[in-house]
Amino acid sequence: MNPSTAQAEVIVDELVRNGVHRVVLSPGSRNAPLSYAVHRAGQAGHLDLHVRIDERSAGFLALGMAARSGDPVAVICTSGTAATNLHPAVTEAFHSAIPLIVLTADRPPELRAAGANQTIEQHGLFGTAVRMFDELAVAENRPGQNAYWRSQICRTCSAARSGSGGGPVHLNLPFREPLVPTGDEEWCESLAGRAGSRGWTDLSTRDRAPSTLSGATSPRGLVLVADQAADVAGRWAQRRGWPVLAETGAVGVPGSSTIGTGMWLLNLPEFLRAHRPEQVVCAGRPTVFRQVQRLLSESGVEVRLAHSGADWPAPAHNLAEVAEAFGPPDGPVDPDWLTSWQEADQKATAALHGALDLEHWPSGPAVARDLVEAVPSGALLALGSSNPTRDVALAAPYRPDVRVHRNRGAAGIDGTVSTAVGAALAHDGPSYALLGDLTFLHDGNGLLLGPHEPRPDLTVVVLNDDGGGIFSLLEQGSPEHSEGFERVFGTPHGTDLAALCAAHHVEHVRVRQRSEFAEALRPSPGLRVVEVCADRSGLRAAHERLEAAVRSAVLG
Repeated sequence: MNPSTAQAEVIVDELVRNGVHRVVLSPGSRNAPLSYAVHRAGQAGHLDLHVRIDERSAGFLALGMAARSGDPVAVICTSGTAATNLHPAVTEAFHSAIPLIVLTADRPPELRAAGANQTIEQHGLFGTAVRMFDELAVAENRPGQNAYWRSQICRTCSAARSGSGGGPVHLNLPFREPLVPTGDEEWCESLAGRAGSRGWTDLSTRDRAPSTLSGATSPRGLVLVADQAADVAGRWAQRRGWPVLAETGAVGVPGSSTIGTGMWLLNLPEFLRAHRPEQVVCAGRPTVFRQVQRLLSESGVEVRLAHSGADWPAPAHNLAEVAEAFGPPDGPVDPDWLTSWQEADQKATAALHGALDLEHWPSGPAVARDLVEAVPSGALLALGSSNPTRDVALAAPYRPDVRVHRNRGAAGIDGTVSTAVGAALAHDGPSYALLGDLTFLHDGNGLLLGPHEPRPDLTVVVLNDDGGGIFSLLEQGSPEHSEGFERVFGTPHGTDLAALCAAHHVEHVRVRQRSEFAEALRPSPGLRVVEVCADRSGLRAAHERLEAAVRSAVLG
């Protein structure tokens, strides 16, 4: 057996022994030894193999599966710019503490020095965006290699899972030719792993209880949920008598303390002056709404954080406490505090949906509301990072039975289609995604599934307003900045999404009426795209009308 084949076979076997049962592969020459090894392991039923031509899509597909399952997923590519295309997914995984194992093939040192084809500097390629980097020595047919390879794979898997919350790890693998199996099975030592399919190194961590918040004792506090521990946060807040405000609004957060219109209420200075919390406990890393950042930066508000990672966020650098879990809900309870938020929420909800019914359909908030109302219980909902995540937070009804995924670690629009596909493949039940047209087009290759690849049960809803609608709601969208807006911010594209889907053999439905939308959302197997055509020219004014309705209802 040639050394490259032996090393690749051992690496894949030890990955499986360490609980890696999903692998995403992008084709290439230098990573051929790994390609053969994962294909054989897939045929033997040891892992699920997914193949993607585009490395960026491959990275986000792996990220989606790892995020939804909680288990490490490996992504494999060849050398050169192929590896650099994984950087966006690695960055998102780092900031979201998602266990992604990146295996990049490389040229051996003598070919790097010669300036060989497809050769770049891959040592530490992802910089500080990985929990661990290692480069294996070039494989040699000599005793001790099996133990070395297996030990390093155990170390890699451990770093992805644990440490400071887990996250992406990078293993660079220089392979010498021959890169394909040569038929000779002879080797100088046994290449077997431990008996009983165990990993080479016992990684039991002598479990300890996680640290818990100790100072969240005020009767007038609130819990702010980003993406972590929504169910735990909801139950804890309910027992403390604190309202729960989530960056997903009323979706995916159980408990009677959930304030679905929380983002609207935080944007009313008059309301907040009378309902300013003494303490705020953040679960995860809030990134979407400016009114949240303003609240967390106020001098009279004490901020505490439930977060398991080492790179914890610190709005205004004023955190009073960081712990891994909520702990017992100790402290005095003020029943009037939660009641006052709930009463405001009821008024705001009625006014919001009444005003939304008067708006021309479709709009972002209306589509988000209708989608969340229509999805079945237990469904997965993946959200794009621009307007879709905001629209769901601002307009969706109470749906604690829906699981939400968002790429909010770095909050880019990179690879969102691929992430949704990966999450759907790891989800037990129907899945949906809500994306803007630019986010969808940015990852059009996410639709590129070969004939041998499994199809997710995923409905991708694309709100197509022919450009960057998010900028209409920011400072750039104000009338005084209208000159040049369309070209450098609005960026209309005129792309025929139906033709794009047809090229990928993906079912496409275009809807223009609300009744057609409801019908298009009925659960259906396979991958399909539902395009909703909208006009963004009136988006800013529509949001202003919704805000005015909420303000009038809450403040009188």
